[in-house]
Amino acid sequence: MTKLSQCKERDHILVKRIQGNGPFRKRLLEMGVTRGTELRILKYAPLRDPMEIAIKDYRLSLRVEEAAHIEVEQL
Repeated sequence: MTKLSQCKERDHILVKRIQGNGPFRKRLLEMGVTRGTELRILKYAPLRDPMEIAIKDYRLSLRVEEAAHIEVEQL
């Protein structure tokens, strides 16, 4: 398993685990980032922060620091 922040553009991945507690974890779960969810990394900003991911039927921007708390597996 790797961290979401370590993945490259156009990678197709599966969420395995979300680390952490409190408001950050709750916010991710409310936005649909849950265990078993497939997502695709669309692009990084020019300075590599934030990153844009496609999840379900929408796009989501995450800071790379936040993405480091999400463990994923390549598909």
